[in-house]
Amino acid sequence: MTDLDIGEVARRAGVPASTLRFYEEKGLIASTGRRGLRRQYDPAVLERLGLIAMGRTAGFSLDEIASMFAPDGQPRIDRQMLASKAEELERRIRELSVLRDSLRHAAACPAPSHLECPTFRRLLKAAASGAVGTPRRRGSRRSSLR
Repeated sequence: MTDLDIGEVARRAGVPASTLRFYEEKGLIASTGRRGLRRQYDPAVLERLGLIAMGRTAGFSLDEIASMFAPDGQPRIDRQMLASKAEELERRIRELSVLRDSLRHAAACPAPSHLECPTFRRLLKAAASGAVGTPRRRGSRRSSLR
């Protein structure tokens, strides 16, 4: 199969060409050359972009994703890192489920005022104590709903 033009790779991968150039700058992908002024890529780059997209969706940083590739470009994925990320996602899912249920309760609560609702007051007390907190900063290991 012949090399793909940057525009074709961008279209197939669903990312802008600027993202491809950025990934190339970060060493995540490499072009095979140029045809005129346009970068060319081996079709295998699409699989690599798929792995990058999966990593980003899972919450891995670009540096973490880069570490998942051997110098020859083949995937070298640390299973412990995957297990740790899965645990982190599981915690986040639980936290978001509690938050979702709390919001649904607050939206449907029959109390005349949220401050008169015992459930809402418990949630308010939990938030004030840090049990339900602010979103964490990127890279922080603290839970977003502490």
